[in-house]
Amino acid sequence: MKNSRRQFMILSAAGACTLALNGKVQAQAMVAETDPQAAALGYKSDASKVDKAKFAKYAPPQACGNCALYQGAAGSAAGGCALFAGKQVSSKGWCSAYAKKA
Repeated sequence: MKNSRRQFMILSAAGACTLALNGKVQAQAMVAETDPQAAALGYKSDASKVDKAKFAKYAPPQACGNCALYQGAAGSAAGGCALFAGKQVSSKGWCSAYAKKA
């Protein structure tokens, strides 16, 4: 079967639309501090705002970016977390489940 130029253009446009929509669907939302799971873990998107009286375990160099549960690339502003499936956390954030990356 010989394809025409018109068929090629239609298929190319359909493929481009599929790729564009796929990228938007995969974009993950950020975890809100008011999310029930985040609130239970004491998540803060800025580690400097952690209540040190409530979370005595917190120490200043701790942040999501250097946590073993953080799934984002090194140096990224945000990334996935094993605790918050389908959502991203700030690399400068913190929660009580912090575990130092080896």
